Amino acid sequence: MSDIAAPKPIRAPALHRALAGTPWRRAVILIGFALIWELYARWLDNPLLLPTMGATFAALWSAIVSGELPDRTLTSLRVLITGYALGVAVAAALTTLAALSRWGNEALGLLTSMFNPLPAIALLPVALLWFGVGTPSLIFVIVHSVLWPVALACYGGFLAVPSTLRMAGRNLGLSGGRFVAEILVPAAFPQILSGLRIGWAFAWRTLIAAELVFGVSARSGGLGWFIYTSRAQLETASVFAGLLTVILIGLVVEGVIFRTLTRFTVQRWGQEQI
Repeated sequence: MSDIAAPKPIRAPALHRALAGTPWRRAVILIGFALIWELYARWLDNPLLLPTMGATFAALWSAIVSGELPDRTLTSLRVLITGYALGVAVAAALTTLAALSRWGNEALGLLTSMFNPLPAIALLPVALLWFGVGTPSLIFVIVHSVLWPVALACYGGFLAVPSTLRMAGRNLGLSGGRFVAEILVPAAFPQILSGLRIGWAFAWRTLIAAELVFGVSARSGGLGWFIYTSRAQLETASVFAGLLTVILIGLVVEGVIFRTLTRFTVQRWGQEQI
């Protein structure tokens, strides 16, 4: 009896395998978007309304070489990271209290119902009255924009933790902060991570909008002020260069920081599969 050779696995062509990765798909999407932008800008032929990609990158490079754009970017990032960190810290404290006590639960529910629908920009007049024009006002509105979505996501994740895990934690003698840190947080980490992403996006939007209204914060303005002054001087290419900087920073944070955090936490733990 002759041996029957095992069928060889069918392998996709090398080009197909190379193009199947997420980075390639994203690169194709970005290139397509850039081509549409360039073609439409050339067809419109009005640099005051829509500059070409070439003009935008030229303005971006000029602002980088002059040092203005890096300074503005660092100013915005310092304020953004401070406000974001404070917002996440307060959200963590509130959700921990809500998970451990009925009073904390009621307080978090009431506060989120009151303040989550309130746009951060609506608090600009209050921030001006309390803190004046400057960095503290910006941090105040950023904390507001980050706090409530992160708190809602975290607490929603806590509520979704299976009762079997809760019982296991209680049987191990865990209570209080240890119960939250060792049982609730790992089990709810996908929702927590989603909340952190949403909070980061809200913080960026709020910061740029607040800088457009506040203008200069502390000694120098940030990216929002760079966009505003470029618009006032009718330098549309510089306006788009500032917007492109915001987009690029967002892509780096999402594609490097949050994606790496996801890979080494929820994907490794088997809680999420992409």
